[in-house]
Order: sequence, then C-alpha cells, then structure tokens
Amino acid sequence: MLDDDTPTTQVKAIETAEDLSSIAFSFMASKALFAGLHADIFSQLSDGPKSAAELAKAVDIPINRIVMLTTALASVGVLVIGDDEKIENSPAAQSFLSKQSKYDFGDYLRYQIDQQMYPFLLQLNAVMKGDLTEDAISSYKHWMADEEQASVYSESQHAGSLGPGRTLARKVDLSAARTLLDVGGGTGAMTISLCKAYENLHATIIDFPNVSEIGWRFISEAGLVDRVRYIPGNAVEVQWPGNQDAILMSYLMSGVPGDDVSALLQNAYDSLAPGGKLLVHDFMVEEDRRGPALAALWQLQHMAFTPDARSLSVGWLTEAGKKLGFEVELADNLIPAMTKLVVFSKPA
Repeated sequence: MLDDDTPTTQVKAIETAEDLSSIAFSFMASKALFAGLHADIFSQLSDGPKSAAELAKAVDIPINRIVMLTTALASVGVLVIGDDEKIENSPAAQSFLSKQSKYDFGDYLRYQIDQQMYPFLLQLNAVMKGDLTEDAISSYKHWMADEEQASVYSESQHAGSLGPGRTLARKVDLSAARTLLDVGGGTGAMTISLCKAYENLHATIIDFPNVSEIGWRFISEAGLVDRVRYIPGNAVEVQWPGNQDAILMSYLMSGVPGDDVSALLQNAYDSLAPGGKLLVHDFMVEEDRRGPALAALWQLQHMAFTPDARSLSVGWLTEAGKKLGFEVELADNLIPAMTKLVVFSKPA
C-alpha cells in the first residue's frame, strides 16, 4: 500500500559559523575515509586493535601519516582510539569497510565514489552556469562508452547494490512472476538477488555493451547463466521485450535527462503483461523538498554530469505513473534516508 503517513522531513536551520564550517569542511572527512580504504586500514584492523606502529608496518605507510590519518578518522567516529592508544574499527567500519566482512561495500566507496563521483562535483559550478564544455562527461551514455571508466563504475556499483538487492527481494513479492526485465541493470546485482529469492524467475538485463560484458562474469559466478540474459545497448534507445511480469529500474531515472523519465515510464507500461509490476528504486526527495539530505545530495551529484537530470519525488513519480494507467501498490524507503522504492502494477 502507499505510505501516506510518512512524516515531513524536519531540518533545523543552521545558525553558527561552526555549523557552516562543518558543512564546508566535510569533504575532508570523506577524503580521509577514502584514504583509509585505499590504504586497507579497516581490513587490517578487522582482527583487533593495533598500535599506530603496528598498523603502519602492516600497511607499509610511514607512521606519521598513519597517526595523522587515524586521528582524523577517530575524530569523526570511523575509528576508535582506546586509552592504551591502540586503534580499532568502529562498529560501522568493522561491518561495512573490512574486506573480511560479509557486508563490505568498501570497493563501492573506494572506486566509484572516490575516483569517479567525487571528481565530477568539481564541474558543478560549470553545470549551474551552463558552461560545461563539450568534452565533459554529460551523461552515462558517453561515460559508459569508455571501457576503463565503465569497468570501475560497474564493479564498484555491484558491491554497493548487493545489500539493497537483498532488501528489495524481501520487500516485493514476485512469487507469481516468471519474467523480469532489469532496465539499466548494470552488472546484475539486483537481478542476482531477486533470482536467488525467486527460483522460477528468468531475467533480461539491458545495459551498455561494456557494462554487459562485465556483468556476465558476475552472472556466471552466481550460477545464473541459464536464467539471465543481456541486451547490450542504451536503455532509452533499444527495443524492450514485451509481456514482462516485472520490470525493475534501479538508479536509472536519476541518471538520465529529465525528458527521458516519462518515456521510461511509458516503455515500462507498454512492455508489462497485464497484472505486471514496475519497481522503481532511486534517490527521491520529499514533496516539501527539505530532504532527506542524502537523497537531495545524490540528485545534485547526478546533475553534475547529467545537467538536465530531474529531481525525483515520490509524489511526482506516482502521479506520473497514474496518468499512464498504473496503480500504486507501495511507496516506502529502501535504503533509509537515501532511496525509496515505488511499486506500480498494470491493471489485469
């Protein structure tokens, strides 16, 4: 059912210079986190606390640099420095940043966020003024044509999507579905999670050729080569297969020009079988446009390389779907405070 009781996001207006500084300098904390990942600090601490000297030796980095970095990370709570001056992971770092953890998504932060998303924000000023040069990356279409960039993005995104994929499989009942179309499905992390949860499901993934080649390796490793196929191509341009029981669009609408969003919805309606479901997972802000902050910031991030991107909200999306004839089954959080899931159904 549609959740109409979601409270309005409450954001306190900042008042002090310290508040402004906290925002202005927060990029330093994120770069410290990325540096810790590249140095493999969190994995080295996964088996217990270490002194600065022990950690410096383990990662082969001079001790003065380790002291400086771990102090910075401890100051924002990513690491903990005990009374004996030994350094250990915070609970979050232990669970999500160590290569030994089942829920590790460090590669997603280490490669996609640090090496790709972070630099793109440097062109935000040019985007706002309309001064983005012709050779600047302006959409996924151009970005994914670069084999190296496609590889970095896709492999790191796979690491970041496995957890949300498992959550999606729990939230949506696809037990009656036999076919799934994953539009812009990347390396298939979401598809893999859904196919493992629903053994009768067979899937088709549409994504760029470079991404499809990388994704096939993950599909093979998951033992799903007989249940998943790829259609290499631009999801907004290629012909979609019809009569689908379910269609998934995850992180797609926020990454394309705004004019393409309505076309994607129409394609989904036309390609679904009667009674089929459309699952839209993406960064969406509240109707009052006060947040959530992570969703709003991610939308801004996407605009930095897709200048004509649209700011999505649940209200706008559900109304757009209803105009096409969809019924709304569910609107709920998927990644708390960051992404939402909207489930539409096509009348039988």
